[in-house]
Amino acid sequence: MTEPTPASRRQGTVVLLLASSTGGVGQHVRSVVRGLTGAGVPVLVCGPSATEDQFDFTGVGARFAPVEIPASPTPADGRAVAALRRALAAEPARVVHAHGLRAGLVAALARPSAPLVVTWHNAVLAGGLRGQLSRLAERIVARSARVALGASADLVERAVALGAADARLAPVAAPALPAPRRRRAAVRAEFGVVADQPLILSVGRLHPQKRYDVLVDAAARWRTRTPPPVVVIAGSGPAYLQLAARISTARAPVTLLGHRTDVADLLAGADLAAVTSDWEARQLFAQEALRAGVPLVATAVGGLPELVGDAAVLVPAGDVDAVDAAVRSLLDDESLRTDLARRGAARAATWPTEEDTVAALLSLYAELGPDVAGPASPGADAPSTGRR
Repeated sequence: MTEPTPASRRQGTVVLLLASSTGGVGQHVRSVVRGLTGAGVPVLVCGPSATEDQFDFTGVGARFAPVEIPASPTPADGRAVAALRRALAAEPARVVHAHGLRAGLVAALARPSAPLVVTWHNAVLAGGLRGQLSRLAERIVARSARVALGASADLVERAVALGAADARLAPVAAPALPAPRRRRAAVRAEFGVVADQPLILSVGRLHPQKRYDVLVDAAARWRTRTPPPVVVIAGSGPAYLQLAARISTARAPVTLLGHRTDVADLLAGADLAAVTSDWEARQLFAQEALRAGVPLVATAVGGLPELVGDAAVLVPAGDVDAVDAAVRSLLDDESLRTDLARRGAARAATWPTEEDTVAALLSLYAELGPDVAGPASPGADAPSTGRR
């Protein structure tokens, strides 16, 4: 890692802020930290202590200051705002870059003197009072940020509709997975999968948005196949108990694996990947599956159609029949699986890399202030950040 130069230290620090995260947002922030510090840029990450424990931002060159922002609004948000203000008062920040709506709201309320950038990673799906509060937060964040970055085109459109003065597309690249450590047969043996038995994999937070109930209900129908597929879901989250009960009641051949750090191994053992979410931007697991050449069934929501193109089988959200039919068609057609694996790897080769993402951010930070390291304006080789 390149050490920050004295000049870059004088220019100030990039402050990255995130709320509670156990998955994609935390992984993305860690990837950005690694790229920025590698370019000699000082970085301070502010967020819940649990995110530092899980993602080890300091291990890739950042400093860390605890700012406890839970996943949902609470009266403690006032303390988070105060903690962020203290961190910024002690830090010559060149830019504050918040990731996600919750972090964006805390940053907006803290009123930093440095330019505020907010990356919108998720859509608001909640209803009732929580949904109303979240939509109010969206409006505050959209109008407070100097630049709103959307991880998918629909998020950019949402920010514009809510009054963002400058909204741009900023695709989030999935960090590259390490090479598998185990052979395919060893991975399958862990789950008792015999040679000709299909293994279907999904990876993500156990949250209602992911609609794993749809996958469980479809899997219950596959018990009558010969041999029946084995379905494994890697991830943790608040929906664990409900999903475990549903699996038991439906007698579905589904195993909840909890949090796993061996996704590359799991993909090496899988025959199919499945994403059944109500909404996603550029879901990291969908990217990982296509890169690994694993045929993917995914819902046609958010940024997924733009991400995968014709390299996956797309189905409507919430449609058990459609998931069932798509999986059966792939299991029954080896040539189709082979073709999807080939198209998936080719599609993945067209996506922005982690290095592209960092280069685009450096260009944006430079645009917002003359003292920011990197090109003075978006260069010809930098990926487009979309609408301005």
